[in-house]
Amino acid sequence: MIKVLIADDQEMIRSSLEIILSCEDDLDVKGVAKNGVEVLEFLEREPIDIILMDIRMPVMDGVLCTKKVKKRWPQTKVIILTTFDDDDFVFSALQYGASGYLLKAGDLDTLHHAIQTVYSGGAMINPGIARKVVDLFSQRQNTPIIQVEEESVNSLSELEWDVVYEIGHGFSNKEIAKNLYLSEGTVRNYLSRILSKLHLRDRTQVAIWAVENGYIGRRS
Repeated sequence: MIKVLIADDQEMIRSSLEIILSCEDDLDVKGVAKNGVEVLEFLEREPIDIILMDIRMPVMDGVLCTKKVKKRWPQTKVIILTTFDDDDFVFSALQYGASGYLLKAGDLDTLHHAIQTVYSGGAMINPGIARKVVDLFSQRQNTPIIQVEEESVNSLSELEWDVVYEIGHGFSNKEIAKNLYLSEGTVRNYLSRILSKLHLRDRTQVAIWAVENGYIGRRS
């Protein structure tokens, strides 16, 4: 069972998500919180696998809470729930370690799939947000979020570059395996090597780095 915590300052959203997600056989909704402070207090009492985190909350917003969660409980995954006009928060939330970035208006099947994907080590970003992130990165070329040493970049093999390309386009391990005619286990091994070579924390950072530097257009 995937242990889930829902954090949103709107009671209707908290209650609706709690009721709906509790009906899924593989999910165990452990509780709800209305701000980042309550999230941290909850984690002090009980471990959680996935936090569904509203990005705009009073007392402590989702960005700062994500930073604190990932620093103290690095194994806990965060999926940010947002509206489409939260540009100022996109970069910080991803930089601090959020594994997912979804629109609140999205369908529940997508949310359930995102929880499963993030729990298994993947990343999930809404396609509309992904396109917006690409545009925003292109406007901020002089202020890169993710920096990697040139020597580390040059150490990537051609197949590792192909995996970077796929990650930069938001594909899951399963999709990458299909696209590159590899097994999922092989993809996971390549991802581990990429993270080790680039000294990055997770696939989300790889995706940000790839988009920032224009590597999503590269093919071997």
